[in-house]
Amino acid sequence: QVQLVESGGGLMQAGGSLRLSCAASGSRFSITAMAWYRQAPGKERELVASSKSGGRTEYAESVKGRFTISRDTAKNTVSLQMNSLKPEDTAVYYCSADIVTWDENWDVPEKKEYWGQGTQVTVAS
Repeated sequence: QVQLVESGGGLMQAGGSLRLSCAASGSRFSITAMAWYRQAPGKERELVASSKSGGRTEYAESVKGRFTISRDTAKNTVSLQMNSLKPEDTAVYYCSADIVTWDENWDVPEKKEYWGQGTQVTVAS
């Protein structure tokens, strides 16, 4: 079983910066992609940024130029550096990872998406 644990959320004034981190732990697994999503009150969860194989990154238009996703494949971690924060960035941020796991004999691979528990980011105006 694999777990994703996020950290780094909190309260920040508009214009400030926060850094979110997410670490995957478990056994017999390989990560193919990692991403950050967010969900504001009364809104649907949306993709903020993703990091895929080969170093490809994608960003929501609303965060381009302000947020940077970075991934350490050796440590199975992903971070989101958020600069020039705006009140509309307020949301619960979730880490997501596409992960392949194997059984104890490394015979049967299974791929599925894992989610962290979420971390609150609040930006005050």
